[in-house]
Amino acid sequence: MIRSVSGKLYVVATPIGNLEDITLRALRILREVDQIACEDTRHTRHLLDRHGIAKPLVSYHEHNEQARAEELLRELEGGKNIALVSDAGTPLIADPGYRLVAQARSRGVTVSPIPGASALISALSASGLPTDSFFFGGFLPARKTHRRKILEEMKAYPATLVFYEAPHRIVEALSDIGEVLGPRRVTLGRELTKIHEEFLVGDASELLDGLAKRPPLKGEITLMIGKGEASAANAIPMETAFDQLLKAGVPRMEAMKTVARDRGLSKREVYQKLNERE
Repeated sequence: MIRSVSGKLYVVATPIGNLEDITLRALRILREVDQIACEDTRHTRHLLDRHGIAKPLVSYHEHNEQARAEELLRELEGGKNIALVSDAGTPLIADPGYRLVAQARSRGVTVSPIPGASALISALSASGLPTDSFFFGGFLPARKTHRRKILEEMKAYPATLVFYEAPHRIVEALSDIGEVLGPRRVTLGRELTKIHEEFLVGDASELLDGLAKRPPLKGEITLMIGKGEASAANAIPMETAFDQLLKAGVPRMEAMKTVARDRGLSKREVYQKLNERE
């Protein structure tokens, strides 16, 4: 058994579909910890049974996260080792776990990642879109006005945009992407690693045309949007492009470098021009 003075929290990635997509290290950790915290105990029990693992399970999800995090922290501080898993993929990536990990760090509990499957990275790797830089925005807002606002803010971001989306909203999302971002290359990854895995490629209007000729999509969707053309970025005033990048969460110096690179200017020139308006 794994034993330590203060206990250790393991953040363990599990399969996103195919139950064989789990590492040898993850299986060893799940066998050796004292307890496994998971979103749905029935779902995790299915994975454990497949690999012959019998361990106590405790539910940890968005509805009980605050209270359950404190319970788990007491167990960790008492010397128990705990594995945190989500229903699929890497915990905390658009899934619960932030509160527990953040509080464990603040209280001196060791947190160790056990890497593995992630829908985000899996989809990107097979998307055919640039992966030198990308922005992950979790799930797009359900409300149209909020969704379009997010897309508008990301217009000048010099990276592939990645979002998760629900199948019943995919048509609305693609419509907004086409109207707000224009004819960019879009890759839609669905049911990754599962029997009905597929990738759909085209601009938003082409994908909408294709979806109109088939039954409504089902399953989990990762939506990836290619970078805008450099010429389009250059058409935006420097100050506006800089402000959009800041609003999108890009650090100030990185935003300055991006604006300079897109316009063939030095960072010093951009810095001086931006300072002139202040």
